[in-house]
Amino acid sequence: MSRKKLFFLLGIALTLVGYIFSYFQNKQISQISPIFQVSPNPSKILSEVEGQTSPISLITPIPSVFTIAKVTRVYDGDTIQIEGGQKVRYAGIDTPEVYPTVLCYSEEAKAENEKLVLGQTVELEKDISETDKYGRLLRYVHLGGVLVNDEMLREGFASVSTYPPDVKYQKMFLESEKYARENDLGLWKNCNK
Repeated sequence: MSRKKLFFLLGIALTLVGYIFSYFQNKQISQISPIFQVSPNPSKILSEVEGQTSPISLITPIPSVFTIAKVTRVYDGDTIQIEGGQKVRYAGIDTPEVYPTVLCYSEEAKAENEKLVLGQTVELEKDISETDKYGRLLRYVHLGGVLVNDEMLREGFASVSTYPPDVKYQKMFLESEKYARENDLGLWKNCNK
């Protein structure tokens, strides 16, 4: 197979994946199967594909772990409500509480969370646990390619609070909290006197 034909077929396959993704972008779904992932090593692809006739060999199906939902309410810096009334607790982080007692930097954390996600359609990613001890969905919240849980940490609105088995992003979260601490951001500047 010529390289020109290979690139043409690869372009068609990637365009198809883009159409599939955009179709499901605004629908609430629990799984999309299959979603395709392009191999991270294109030079390996080119050497392996010589002589093959299908561009499908270039991509690998992977199951999705995302649910699409619209945020209808923000309770505080780490808890939201989605359409349908379900509460969602951000996995791996903790922000100062606004109830029953308003703690240092809790109002700022809530305001930042509102600014980021209120009224937005987000992607909710489950780790291992379905819910926390209060029955709230336990999720990582993604918006426009940003992991909101991590953004809250990096900007100093939250601290790391991971509990096994839900530790998928623990290393990244610890780095983001360290960054906020070292740069005296948010609650690390205002609440640790």
